[in-house]
Amino acid sequence: MHVRLRRARLATLATLSMAVLSSLVLPGIGVFREPDPVRAVLGATGTLLFAAAQAALLYATVTPGISRNVQHRLAQAFCVTALASVPLVGPLAATPEAGRWESWAWIGASILATAPVLGRRPAVATIATTLAAAALLAWWHGDIGYFTITVAVGLCLVAAGGLHLWLWTLLVEADEGRKAQVKLAAAEERLRFARDVHDLLGHDLSVIALKAELAERDPGRAAAEVADLRRLAATALSDLRRAVHGYREVDLRAQIAAIEQVLRSSGVRCTATLPAQDLPQDAAARLAPVVREAGTNVLRHSKATWCTIEVGPDGVTVANDGAAERPADPHSSGLRGLADRLAESGGTLRTRFDGGVFTLEATLR
Repeated sequence: MHVRLRRARLATLATLSMAVLSSLVLPGIGVFREPDPVRAVLGATGTLLFAAAQAALLYATVTPGISRNVQHRLAQAFCVTALASVPLVGPLAATPEAGRWESWAWIGASILATAPVLGRRPAVATIATTLAAAALLAWWHGDIGYFTITVAVGLCLVAAGGLHLWLWTLLVEADEGRKAQVKLAAAEERLRFARDVHDLLGHDLSVIALKAELAERDPGRAAAEVADLRRLAATALSDLRRAVHGYREVDLRAQIAAIEQVLRSSGVRCTATLPAQDLPQDAAARLAPVVREAGTNVLRHSKATWCTIEVGPDGVTVANDGAAERPADPHSSGLRGLADRLAESGGTLRTRFDGGVFTLEATLR
């Protein structure tokens, strides 16, 4: 999960926790006010069960990766505990001796605030049932406060948590769309390469098959046909090599631009400096893996707020803050593998850590 998405999730959870606190702390006041120990125990049980079911449902709602089946079961548990809270918490601290504390009204407000995550039809049914229960308790106790608190506080919680939940949903959809675009781009590139290979080899292979058939039918022409077969096969192989070479060409500027975009979308301020002229293809091909690995390390192994990428004719330097000073992972082969590949052609890869800033320098021969 990207840094921005993780922060947005934490902010959304903090806002939604207001509903959980209102259904836990405020009814808890009624538990301490209730003189009847049986009612106090039942009220505390109903309050705790409801708060736990509500917290689990809200947590699952803003946690990507939790299956729909689990969310459905948590929604069912929430509805069951919401219904059970009426007889368990409704009588709590409702007598003049207890100070007339509208214990269940706070739970009713939390039910209204949580109902939108249940879906359209369950939400409508839950809201209608909650308002009916609030009106019934208000009539039974002769206290309009049950209905007033349920509606007023519930609307406030919906306004506070609903906006954050809506924004969270938009962020998740945007992130899923970005991932889908990446997969689509990769699939389109594979299809493009497959079409190019088909266009290059399809005709030559068809002719080769035809000439092989002719040589098989007419032994007298076999020598000439075999010579043509050899020429066609060599031409097809040459065309295929040219296609693969073009496919493997590295656009270093495009790759650095992609890395910049990924880092910025993750909350890292990234600045790249490139030479006015493109590097030779050989140098670009050797530096591209270094830049990719460095960008990956920034995301995985640091809490960076900024990153700089400087490309020169003789190499590249990548620096970032937020790095932790720790020994190299003996199971990690990313940088070690890059150093070995650069060393094969006379290049070097150096890293240093100074004042929380990690710097990677790759130098070509």
